[in-house]
Amino acid sequence: MSTLFTKIIDGELPGRFVWQDAEVVAFLSIGPLTDGHTLVVPRQEIDRWTEAEPALLARLTEVARVIGDAQRRAFGAERAGLMVAGFEVPHLHLHVWPTNSLADFDLSQAESDPDPSRLDRNADLLRAALREDGFGGNVPSA
Repeated sequence: MSTLFTKIIDGELPGRFVWQDAEVVAFLSIGPLTDGHTLVVPRQEIDRWTEAEPALLARLTEVARVIGDAQRRAFGAERAGLMVAGFEVPHLHLHVWPTNSLADFDLSQAESDPDPSRLDRNADLLRAALREDGFGGNVPSA
């Protein structure tokens, strides 16, 4: 059975993609901790991060690093947060978000009904920052 993330990756459900390559995609969270909160997800369905091959974990982390750096600039944040939780969807994913405080690390504080137009703007800001960083080949148009 396909996971929710596989359905997003396959285009069966909408997603605000900011990164795509042969192994990894990244799209904005629909329950953001802060503006720009992004999920970095392998195309391959893997439930637990401890089940992933080391090379795939390294790739996920590298994409998360690139996105986190772009988020810091695009959203004026001091740092980029990184978390692997794994309880929300049984498909490995890294949460990456711009942050200025440890208070932003509480998933129970995620926004439950964000304004879609704000999410669209956030995706556009992040895509632009990633293109500025030279990653245009991995950044979809929308």
